[in-house]
Amino acid sequence: MTTEQQTVCTLHNLLDYDAKKFTSAEILLQRHLPDWILHADSLKLKTVLQKYLGFVEQHVKMLEGFFESEQISSISTSNRVMQAFIDEAAAKMAVCADAAIKDACLLASIQAINHFKISMYGTAAAFAKALGMEEQAAIFYKAEVEEKQIDDRLSQLAEHEVNIHAKTPVVLPG
Repeated sequence: MTTEQQTVCTLHNLLDYDAKKFTSAEILLQRHLPDWILHADSLKLKTVLQKYLGFVEQHVKMLEGFFESEQISSISTSNRVMQAFIDEAAAKMAVCADAAIKDACLLASIQAINHFKISMYGTAAAFAKALGMEEQAAIFYKAEVEEKQIDDRLSQLAEHEVNIHAKTPVVLPG
């Protein structure tokens, strides 16, 4: 029986199922962030995204540890939500005519992904806590806090740099 067809009968099953989805989401993001970092024009945005990539890599390792503790051997499952966020980001950035506009688009796309992940990790922390899995709850809560830190930094960067530059882009006639 594949993960997609498994029946979820308990909150613990749901936590495990969701954690598989988180892993898929993080791996997808881990694959795309390096390219997005290369294409960012703002040095500050590149720096924040590089820090975010570090968090994503830590989250993948944390989830691998979770699977070991849960004795879950197969984590190959897709995350259609993350894939949709990534596809939407790529489509939007493809139509941006200016580096400053592309940075604003990229930042907004990353922030949408980030908000999704804040929800994912917050829910997992709540499930783990309800199940008396204090160590796992703390790990998921830490990931949620890291996501919120990146969100705050992205908001500051948008407000004080990226959106200001995007207001008056230099678009050369084609």
